[in-house]
Amino acid sequence: MPNHSLPTLEDVAREAQVSTATVSRSLNSPDNVAAKTLERVQAAVQKLGYSPNFGARALAAKRTNTIGAVIPTMENAIFARGLQAFQETISRNGSTLLVASSSYLRELEEEQIRNLVARGADAILLIGEDRSEEIYEFLKKRGIPYVLAWNYRPNSSHCFVGFDNRAAIKNLARKVLDLGHVTIGMIAGLTQENDRARDRVLGVREALAEYNIPGENFHVIETSYDFTNAGDALELLLEKKPKPTAIICGNDILAVGAVKQAKALGLRVPEDISITGFDDIEVSSIIEPPLTTVHIPHRKMGKIAAECLLAMRKNQVLSKSIKLNPFIVERGSLSKPGE
Repeated sequence: MPNHSLPTLEDVAREAQVSTATVSRSLNSPDNVAAKTLERVQAAVQKLGYSPNFGARALAAKRTNTIGAVIPTMENAIFARGLQAFQETISRNGSTLLVASSSYLRELEEEQIRNLVARGADAILLIGEDRSEEIYEFLKKRGIPYVLAWNYRPNSSHCFVGFDNRAAIKNLARKVLDLGHVTIGMIAGLTQENDRARDRVLGVREALAEYNIPGENFHVIETSYDFTNAGDALELLLEKKPKPTAIICGNDILAVGAVKQAKALGLRVPEDISITGFDDIEVSSIIEPPLTTVHIPHRKMGKIAAECLLAMRKNQVLSKSIKLNPFIVERGSLSKPGE
């Protein structure tokens, strides 16, 4: 129930012995108010504990200075660094961040996008491209700028700030193959409605084709991004014939789960089996052995995505897509087979 004892604009005006218009001007344009008057208004605000009605001010300005972000999950650190840099950047520019998590479910994500817009989000950060054309039209019709992060497509009509998932993991797969591995397993994220996970599987397949690795020498198991599920997937891959000597994982969470399970089974990493990751989140350098992985510039991506959205909101002009360049970080989890 509403608290009717909260102080109002009229209460502040009475306390400061000025008009409500002067109070409003003092709060919104203090440079246009005489110093003594401003001092009285500020004293009244502090004494009464008055807080401006954000919704009313946003309605008057036709802007809430709120930016939304819908990320697939908050259960691990995949998106943490990028989102932190995103929040820092918009905060410095006077905007507030509202975050929702979709659990990798398209219908839930689209519901959250609509809810964020209904709550006054001026712009939205989204992850990847996979969603219906209807939701893109929904945003366009309402003039809500959006940026797609964590992926990149050069010929898309959308604004991307991200990286080519297919090319990034393809380069990693080439490094695995150059070491002499010819039987490869992959623990991938669930590819349905996840363009990033699909692109990573495609990138590995393309590398294997380049090296003329036969199809029966490559096995993929899809699973959710979870340590335990990754361990289960590793066990299934180790039952395949021929048994893989290297496991390429769709992200570091899956790779850490695979390393932990390999060690639980008495296998040495990388002497008995090599395991690689993707993302280079903190856990990749803490696990033993530390992961060979693909470094994604998460903070840079979050900062640039925020800058693009702020510019688009101000100018109502679509920003150009920006491609970032991941690179391979070589650590201890990858070596030649049987080394």
